[in-house]
Amino acid sequence: MPTVTLLAHTPNPEKTVASAAKLCYSSSTIGDLYDGLTQEKAADFVEMLSEIGHESPVEHASFTFGIEGVSRAFLAQITRHRMASYSVKSQRYVKEGAFEFVTPPEVSADPQALETYEESMRLAQEAYDKIAEILTEKHTKTFIAEGKDEKTAARLASKKAIEDARFVLPNACETKMVVTMNARSLHNFFRHRCCNRAQWEIQSVANQMLALVREVAPELFKKAGPPCLTGPCPEGKMSCGKAREIKKMYEDMKNNG
Repeated sequence: MPTVTLLAHTPNPEKTVASAAKLCYSSSTIGDLYDGLTQEKAADFVEMLSEIGHESPVEHASFTFGIEGVSRAFLAQITRHRMASYSVKSQRYVKEGAFEFVTPPEVSADPQALETYEESMRLAQEAYDKIAEILTEKHTKTFIAEGKDEKTAARLASKKAIEDARFVLPNACETKMVVTMNARSLHNFFRHRCCNRAQWEIQSVANQMLALVREVAPELFKKAGPPCLTGPCPEGKMSCGKAREIKKMYEDMKNNG
């Protein structure tokens, strides 16, 4: 299952956001504004910003996460959130020997499905290894013919081979990444990915991220989560129909966090 770690964040995120917002309406120096804010005053100002919809100062707080145990299918989803920075384990430079893979809970719960699933992973590994072996041998000969020594030729050949062998790897293949988002982007991310209709893997990651940022900036993320927490569900006919249960779940998360 996915695991998320909060690696770093803007020091005093709520105080930073509040001082940036106050600057818009003050002739004081930035230092005086920042030093004059207690945590309580900063929290009150952040709440006021939320109430009036002044969102741009929220961008001054950023959060960096380590995300592990997720699939390449997850990677395709999270990178749709473009206001973020991503560093991802490369299949081009990292050889996938005995690759780890993510198994969906529904597959794990069905013995027949799980058996078929694990067999497909085994076959993918065999195909990957075989293609890498064939291409490495081919490229090694080419590099030696071009004048490279055997050690250099072998190293270059292996790298070039796995660039193409990776094409047979499945969406289930495990990856890991470092992700940085500012608080405004995180609110948007939580709105979409904490929703009950989000795919299970990215919803799990989103909920872990939300719990982590609430620990260091509770006021900044007090209202963060799926849209049904603060208003009607925007999904219309596609709604999960469980707004009451979802609200209770997130309230429990907040209280038990």
